[in-house]
Amino acid sequence: MNEAPVATLDPARAARRELRRRLLAERAAFIATPALAAATAALSETLCQVVAELEPDCVGLYCAFRSEFNAAAALAADPRCADFPFALPYARRTPKAMEFRRWDGGVPALADECGIGSCDGAVVVPDVVVVPSVGFTEAGHRLGYGGGYYDRWLAVHPQVTAVGVAWSFAEIDLATFAARPHDIPLSLVVTERGVR
Repeated sequence: MNEAPVATLDPARAARRELRRRLLAERAAFIATPALAAATAALSETLCQVVAELEPDCVGLYCAFRSEFNAAAALAADPRCADFPFALPYARRTPKAMEFRRWDGGVPALADECGIGSCDGAVVVPDVVVVPSVGFTEAGHRLGYGGGYYDRWLAVHPQVTAVGVAWSFAEIDLATFAARPHDIPLSLVVTERGVR
């Protein structure tokens, strides 16, 4: 009797999955520590300074989940950034695609097809996009959740300034994380220790 071959996971993909799992566990542990408040304040200050200096026409944000830093709350609370127009991503599962929609800064009105908070505003192309990062390299490559939504969107919009946000402990050395052709580098990465 012939058995169907067992699908094997590409070793590089398996390594990314394990790295993602480890970094998410480290992040979950970190947000339960007393160090979180000071780190949040420092990351908020640096992110707001960077965005204010960019003077965007529209800032693409994200609805924080899974212990992510809440960039939207940081920018909305800072007088240097509160008046910039905001947008939230809306992701579709089939085909995998993402767009940004104008957002009034209120509680997200709906969830996208991935279950993440979004809104029903007009479709826009922000000139600055704040990108959540599970991990990052010094070369600006990002490890996300594995869906490739941001990489696909940034590939179509190369003129956009992509600002990654992550905790400093999530920096990955280049020997551990080799960029693939579809990995679009971020313009810069902001952590609680400054800009990378």
